Amino acid sequence: MHSNLAALEAVLAAVDETPPDELWCLGDVVGYGPRPNECCDIVEERAAFCLGGNHDLAVRGTIDLSEFSGDAAVAARWTRDVLTERARTFLGTLDPEGVRDEIAMYHGSARDPVWEYVLSDEAAVATLVLSPFPIALVGHSHVALEVTWREDALAGGLAADGDEVALDGRVLLNPGSVGQPRDGNPDAAWLDLDLDRRVATFQRVEYDVARTQSEMREAGLPEALAARLEQGL
Repeated sequence: MHSNLAALEAVLAAVDETPPDELWCLGDVVGYGPRPNECCDIVEERAAFCLGGNHDLAVRGTIDLSEFSGDAAVAARWTRDVLTERARTFLGTLDPEGVRDEIAMYHGSARDPVWEYVLSDEAAVATLVLSPFPIALVGHSHVALEVTWREDALAGGLAADGDEVALDGRVLLNPGSVGQPRDGNPDAAWLDLDLDRRVATFQRVEYDVARTQSEMREAGLPEALAARLEQGL
């Protein structure tokens, strides 16, 4: 989410057209964006399971802000200053890895749940090997990704809107980012996981990017963080 309320609302509206049994979040509810408290409140209310991302851990104080640099550090400090006690308490309950319905979930990777980006074959294989279950979900990179390992063959890569992946063999999936996609597509990203049909479907939905940019500028957040949203970078 990265505190992008407009994107979160658009995704939830799309999700609610065919309501799922549960909503899961892979972390980074806050950071970068202008509406951290509202995003925390909605995710706390709607998500049955939520991980803590590196930005969540930094804002709540588990990670020192010295680990961040540039605009990310500026946004994290701003978020700390405006965070409500309710939102801070919610973030304090989150861990960077967990299991739900025999699916392993990591904000980063199985090897480093907080910091590692799964953007290479080597990193993907490491998580597929270390995961205690055949299906692993990761976040952190802001890039929608599907990797399968079947009969000793690794396949996959970037995932586009509407792509379907069969949930057989060992499978690693990254839904992409709701509030700050970085694959060149500014539309909010999410993943429909159908465990009965054993199929995962990647989804994208347009949202009001200009609204979020306006809110960021009003908050005094770095201009570069606002400008990148319309490019999906």
